[in-house]
Amino acid sequence: MQELDRYVSPFSTRYASDEMQFLFSARHRAELWRRLWVILAETEQELGLPITDRQIAEMKEHLTDIDFDQVAAYEKALRHDVMAHIHAFADQCPEAAPIIHLGATSCYVGDNSDSLIIRDALSLIHARLIAVLRALRSFAEQYKALPVLAYTHFQPAQPTTLGKRACLWMNDLVSDIRECEQLMASHLPLGCKGTTGTQASFLELFQGDYTLVRKLDDLIVRKMGFSASQPVAGQTYSRKWDGRVLSFLAQVGVTAHKFAADIRLLAHEKEVEEPFEAKQVGSSAMPYKRNPMRCERMAGLSRHLILNAQNGLMTAAEQWLERTLDDSANRRISLSEGFLCADAVLSLFLNVASGLTVHEKVVRRHLMDELPFMATENLLMEAVRQGGDRQKLHEKIRVQSVLAGQRVKDEGTAPGLLEALVLARRADAQVACPFAHVADATHADDEEAIVTLVDLDVLVAHGHADVGELSGDGLVAVVHLHVLAAYLLHERDNVLGLARPVGAALVGVARGARQADARVSEVVVVFLGAPVEEAVSVAQADVGVLLAVRHRRDAHGHLDGGVGDGLRLELLALRLDGRA
Repeated sequence: MQELDRYVSPFSTRYASDEMQFLFSARHRAELWRRLWVILAETEQELGLPITDRQIAEMKEHLTDIDFDQVAAYEKALRHDVMAHIHAFADQCPEAAPIIHLGATSCYVGDNSDSLIIRDALSLIHARLIAVLRALRSFAEQYKALPVLAYTHFQPAQPTTLGKRACLWMNDLVSDIRECEQLMASHLPLGCKGTTGTQASFLELFQGDYTLVRKLDDLIVRKMGFSASQPVAGQTYSRKWDGRVLSFLAQVGVTAHKFAADIRLLAHEKEVEEPFEAKQVGSSAMPYKRNPMRCERMAGLSRHLILNAQNGLMTAAEQWLERTLDDSANRRISLSEGFLCADAVLSLFLNVASGLTVHEKVVRRHLMDELPFMATENLLMEAVRQGGDRQKLHEKIRVQSVLAGQRVKDEGTAPGLLEALVLARRADAQVACPFAHVADATHADDEEAIVTLVDLDVLVAHGHADVGELSGDGLVAVVHLHVLAAYLLHERDNVLGLARPVGAALVGVARGARQADARVSEVVVVFLGAPVEEAVSVAQADVGVLLAVRHRRDAHGHLDGGVGDGLRLELLALRLDGRA
């Protein structure tokens, strides 16, 4: 039955798992103390102290039948928790009573039981981290080719993929897993070091035989499941170890908080959402609300976990000489609730990571809305590669980008950025379209090149290119399609689907040139990263346009290209005989 009249930690009632709660339970700790007293007595007997088999057997008979009411009564009288347990154990084991806790100090059971609990708790945290990593690996694999709009400063930046974004979360988890494994590998218990770390009481028991004292320490920790004990200690092991453990748990909190914050931001954009149950209520006032409450809970608990690290560091710093007791009360809370909190956070983390919902059409719309702006980085790199002044080009593009962004915000219209760059090109030869340099390859004068920008949507809808002004001889019409979008989106089928309107556009350009009495030596279509050969073959079969593919290669025979967020940019040109 719930205790409704006394405070109970939310970690016990709402958040932490049964497994982690068991590790830090009063019963588990008390049973560990009794097991440690048995290990001490057995080892002292093995090394020659007069302890009988009957005494050890009696202790083993009462490892788990602990009378906690009796322990509480003793502690109320003695004001000492370890002595209370010793007396309660001794009452159950009258024959073994004289040798229980022989030569030891309270930290023999206190610190060593903490080491056993921390070891098992770290193992549980490690397993949870691995489970979350596996869930995110599946998510990353599923969406490795889904392009999304990436953000810096939570402002649109360059494209990435949703799978790549998940790798950011996974990388933090891998770091936590490695740190957890390092902690588990280096974790050493106190052993039996006596009241000030000199083992003086054990030297007395073994009549000054330090070899036996060293052997006692070694055998005890091996029976505990460790390979060695802390080589140097006061009455306790160094509390810097607790600081390391709590700092690691804080790092888990950092990882979880970053993930939770990212999902909350993406939920606001309606791109990615945490699981939402069929009957779940988002708000008592607003029925339509779908709040990311799991990630919000993760964030709140993670903040507690991050701040809790200060307890371990301050406790270690405040320890005087061989030991002070001001660590005890703090450690009862900070260690147990640190692990319970981390357990709760990772349970939520796994639940969210395993049930993320992705709204791909919204993702695509956001990416396409910003695509003209993102393309300017690639345009800038290509223009500079062709000899342009990077600083001047950057400023020209920046000015047009700001104006385009303002149109979107103030007028609610499409940005028209690429079109604006084309117009600016006519006023300043350094600005868009930087691909007018293709004219050089056809022996046409760059100043006479006419750049025609055809929007992908217009192309598909009308099946032709708006040729615009065509005059003079030996001109090259450059049709810069939004095939860049198709490349960034990894949409091979869509690119092939463009073949028919592309072919129609080429025919339209040629016909328009004839109507304008302009002799077009060739029409060059600049594709960015599209599988051109496949598109060409379909276009030739579908439209009957004679096309040839020219690959631009560098000195090493590789396709030329720039780099944008890890995506290779390949510049390919289609050439069309003007008589088509």
